[in-house]
Amino acid sequence: MLPWRGVLAGRLDEAVIESELLRGNPLGDPHERPVWVYLPPGYDDGDESYPAVYVIQGYTGHVSMWGNRTPFRQPFVETADQVFASDEAPPCIVVYVDAWTTYGGSQFVDSIGTGRYHSYLCDEVVPWVDARYRTINDRESRAISGKSSGGFGAMITPMLRPDLFGAFATHAGDALYEFCYLPEFAEAVRHLRAYDGDIDRWWDDFRSRPAFSKAEDEALITALGCSAAFSPGEDGRPVLPFDPRTGVVRQDVWDRWLAWDPVRMAPAYADALRSQRAIWIDAGTRDDYFLDLGAQAFRDELIRIGVAEGTVRFELFDATHAAIDFRYPMALAWLAHRLAR
Repeated sequence: MLPWRGVLAGRLDEAVIESELLRGNPLGDPHERPVWVYLPPGYDDGDESYPAVYVIQGYTGHVSMWGNRTPFRQPFVETADQVFASDEAPPCIVVYVDAWTTYGGSQFVDSIGTGRYHSYLCDEVVPWVDARYRTINDRESRAISGKSSGGFGAMITPMLRPDLFGAFATHAGDALYEFCYLPEFAEAVRHLRAYDGDIDRWWDDFRSRPAFSKAEDEALITALGCSAAFSPGEDGRPVLPFDPRTGVVRQDVWDRWLAWDPVRMAPAYADALRSQRAIWIDAGTRDDYFLDLGAQAFRDELIRIGVAEGTVRFELFDATHAAIDFRYPMALAWLAHRLAR
């Protein structure tokens, strides 16, 4: 394994989308967004059309990070290429989508606190790709995949837009919020003591120095960004779902978060979920945010509402929340075999 960029058997196009939906967004983030489109081996030699798998990222992720290398591990662009170069699975187009915001992420939802990122994905990115590449423009041939916040986005998008997506994979996706978020709130309150309970004071400090140079940064950026996505005020400013001094849950605000919990969403979107061709769910048994519990609860809720067991591929494996990128090509290959051609 070489420590620098490998040679792809397929091809990676790096392009920019000019988004009208993100133009003038509340945080003033760029409306011109990068998008990477991977074309499998053989694409340039014929006129065949291909299924497409859209890939979205975890919190603080942006599209350029798909090229990051860690010791002895290849980035997903290369491991995805190997899936198709080795004939492990039939070829697909893979689309890497950017939904970064000033707060680190959008949770892939439409919000007056961040912008219309769900609509951007569904109503701009998908048509842009279909217009420029030989995709099979049909839900039966289109999937979405992601990890952590991206796994959350991969769960909710086929629920909200089953007309576009007929399969998905979620790796340690945010779910069962009482376990994945409530412990984080307690940690955030402790950190906010140093800022007199004012998360805006922390935000000003965060922006004045190297990011993540203090212990509190990870918990507080998540609290701030997810509040912007799930519980913005009428003015678009983030409203925390807990009292920043005591930690007492603000039930009316917390209920707005719970409305986005995939486990709780599933019954209302049962028809959309039952219509999926393939659903991959996994997580590490030692996940730092207890997302193994969320994965199990989501899987069990799918079966309860009538999703066929043969549709769902579920696995818990020995890992934490980190370094589970080796699962991505496994899910990609599994989806590629199940999308319509």
